[in-house]
Amino acid sequence: MCVPPFCAPPQRRSWLSVRPFVLSNELSALLLLPVPRASALWMLAASCCDRRMCVCPGPRRIAIPIRSSRLPLLSDAMPAPTHLFPLIRNCEISRICSTMCYCHHKHLCCLSSHFAHGHFRYAPQKKFAALYRPKENFYQFIHARDYASTPQRFYLTPPQVNSILKANEYSFKVPEFDGKNVSSVLGFDSNQLPANAPIEDRRSAATCLQTRGMLLGVFDGHAGCACAQAVSERLFYYIAVSLLPHETLLEIENAVESGRALLPILQWHKHPNDYFSKEASKLYFNSLRTYWQELIDLNSGETTDVKEALINAFKRLDNDISLEAQVGDPNSFLNYLVLRVAFSGATACVAHVDGVDLHVANTGDSRAMLGVQEEDGSWSAVNLSYDHNAQNEREVERVKTEHPKSEEKSLVKQDRLLGLLMPFRAFGDVKFKWSIELQKRVVESGPDQLNDNEYTKFIPPNYHTPPYLTAEPEVIHHKLRPQDKFLVLATDGLWETMHRQDVARIVGEYLTGVHHQQPIAVGGYKVTLGQMHGLLTERRAKISSVFEDQNAATHLIRHAVGNNEFGTVDHERLSKMLSLPEELARMYRDDITIIVVQFNSHVIGAYQNGEL
Repeated sequence: MCVPPFCAPPQRRSWLSVRPFVLSNELSALLLLPVPRASALWMLAASCCDRRMCVCPGPRRIAIPIRSSRLPLLSDAMPAPTHLFPLIRNCEISRICSTMCYCHHKHLCCLSSHFAHGHFRYAPQKKFAALYRPKENFYQFIHARDYASTPQRFYLTPPQVNSILKANEYSFKVPEFDGKNVSSVLGFDSNQLPANAPIEDRRSAATCLQTRGMLLGVFDGHAGCACAQAVSERLFYYIAVSLLPHETLLEIENAVESGRALLPILQWHKHPNDYFSKEASKLYFNSLRTYWQELIDLNSGETTDVKEALINAFKRLDNDISLEAQVGDPNSFLNYLVLRVAFSGATACVAHVDGVDLHVANTGDSRAMLGVQEEDGSWSAVNLSYDHNAQNEREVERVKTEHPKSEEKSLVKQDRLLGLLMPFRAFGDVKFKWSIELQKRVVESGPDQLNDNEYTKFIPPNYHTPPYLTAEPEVIHHKLRPQDKFLVLATDGLWETMHRQDVARIVGEYLTGVHHQQPIAVGGYKVTLGQMHGLLTERRAKISSVFEDQNAATHLIRHAVGNNEFGTVDHERLSKMLSLPEELARMYRDDITIIVVQFNSHVIGAYQNGEL
């Protein structure tokens, strides 16, 4: 059902040299379908096509047009890891099929424009054949008609690179005293770099006005951006309401009843690109009001615990998202919106900072990491969240204990929930929460756009005892210490490319301006004396120069995208990665969203000494 249609041959383009795809160490076993006479199609088989969700019952195939009528070709088979193909987005693969472009990436670039007959032989079977990369060199696997005889390289200039990297950056400096308490947060930097079009990540930051503390969070959407957008707008309100004392809740409710102006609950810190949905504001407000009315009725007179408030807010918002989709809305636009929100999904990683109390609530596979400066000035990383996926054995056991023994083998397949979903906790994703009967009823009674969507009508395999998915967060509490210098919240687009220890070192050195030199590690590469001299010269120039980034999140993204094998930013590589067209960018990386929170060590020390 998900195999893309056969694609027409690529058209000539002035800004990109259109070329057939090439093999590399990252690509695994290829399967070739029968070759049509007019325009051959090499079919690439991939075990899955979406990093987070794949509804394809079998392997995906990428069609690569080749202007050749010759028989399939064969060489030795090549094993390879499977980390590349899961990055290809669900149901977007057909856009990639028709135009496999020369992208100038060093692992996938075309080194020869002519077919090397000596390195291939005809396949023994005409119907199917396997294909590989020769041991010595890369070779293209077409022989004749070439769309561009000479590959042209187009590199972005440093100002152009900076313009792309800084387009979504945002910084906020926190006043040391806001009229209520002394803040332990100096400020924060945030930024986003899209890979999907449109970007599926979201970010939020706000100061709690009726209680103490700040809220910061990153949200990673899948199957679209609708759920991540809704959660980024609404979750902080649910958390703030959960933290309010009973008297304040009563005051807010009385103001609504009498038509008076409401007390402001949050002060948002937003980039101009971080928008709110005005059309759904009334619907969202009504759901929030129902929540605080229930809190008023359930008042126990006890002080609200932050951990409990975070858990209740996450669960209640997810429940409201589900309920709004079931009830629908007379307004056709809103009706379709709430359904898109419910059928897409989002993970969330949220931090609440109040004095020396840091709480991190995580649902899914975004992460929070604390940067700690040791006594010798070096940097270390402390995890403040755990991924909720198949790599977390405790999470796998949790899922298994919630369902009958008979489903044990089908619950987690190919490291995915029911063989489809990568995160084991998420907002939305009602396809993994509703009963089959409820799904069918909502889809059939919904708008035509929903009823005509194959994904919404698809029922996961071995779907017997829903819900299989939860939005309940795992909350970790940490008492801040003077050596805790910063907090990094980031979606998995960052953690897929960088180790947490490297993140701690890069951000720490950026914030302090102090570089602790380590021996240059070449990682098994054969490096000449001239190359080593170039690396040392580059490092010296980097140390003596002032950082070109004024934002810690931007600086981190620059390293995540542009780092070479030696751990330094390579402008040529950075330019290539930022030059990729949107059809290809998602194959190389995910959306990246980062918030770097800097702490005030003096204030934290004063808290510890009982001075505040």
